[in-house]
Amino acid sequence: MKIISLVDNNTQSELKAKHGLSLYIETVKHKILFDVGPDKTLFENAQKRNIDLSKVDIVIISHGHVDHGGALQKFLEVNSTAKIYIQRKAFEPHYSKTFFFKIPVGIDKKIESNTQVILLDSDYVIDDELLLITVQKKDKCYSPVNNVLYEEHGADKFLHEQHLIVFEKNVALIMGCGHSGIVNIMDKAGKYNPKVCVGGFHLYNPITKKSVSKKLLDEISKELEVYAQTKFYTCHCTGLKAFQYLSKKLHNLLYLYCGESIEI
Repeated sequence: MKIISLVDNNTQSELKAKHGLSLYIETVKHKILFDVGPDKTLFENAQKRNIDLSKVDIVIISHGHVDHGGALQKFLEVNSTAKIYIQRKAFEPHYSKTFFFKIPVGIDKKIESNTQVILLDSDYVIDDELLLITVQKKDKCYSPVNNVLYEEHGADKFLHEQHLIVFEKNVALIMGCGHSGIVNIMDKAGKYNPKVCVGGFHLYNPITKKSVSKKLLDEISKELEVYAQTKFYTCHCTGLKAFQYLSKKLHNLLYLYCGESIEI
């Protein structure tokens, strides 16, 4: 299994950084895009890595925010065969609240009726290699950065969020923002013994430029200590400040920068 970061907030390569996420995953059976980022950045960066997006056969959209699904329409213009798996609620309106203003951050609802889109309502088995899980529990180490995010009738419950588990020789867990909380997600995914976990922890507010408290970071690191056999690659919405703090406590935590790849 090979995972390449094609869109991320941070880069240490010639690839362009952008607030968002897109991971290209090659498995024995599939060429997968996990999220597509907000705009044309995915396509520019894929070209630099000689990745032909027309050959992708599966797209997973982790949740209904524009920084993860904003480039879907452009993707459909270059790929007419890939199946796109997305939770039905991802096409509902979503907002970010700044002071007293609600800013739309959802994805284009017109795409919902596209024949390539497969709408889901919960966990879903794609095949013997790929499993999508949802996590409703939010009781452990829930990030207050989520408090600025809303759906149509109140605070966002993140029922539109899903995570990918890949079963090969080694198991990998792939997340988008991990809005439900990395600890709660690992509580559910841990039974599959993932050797690698890749994704954002949502610990940084890009508007206020602030990370969560050290108290919360200490609680997260304490909870994740039990997964000493899992290598965590974080990215995107974790924020570099929170990553640097956590990585001093968790030696199995690394950052996956835009343009970098890992083999599992």
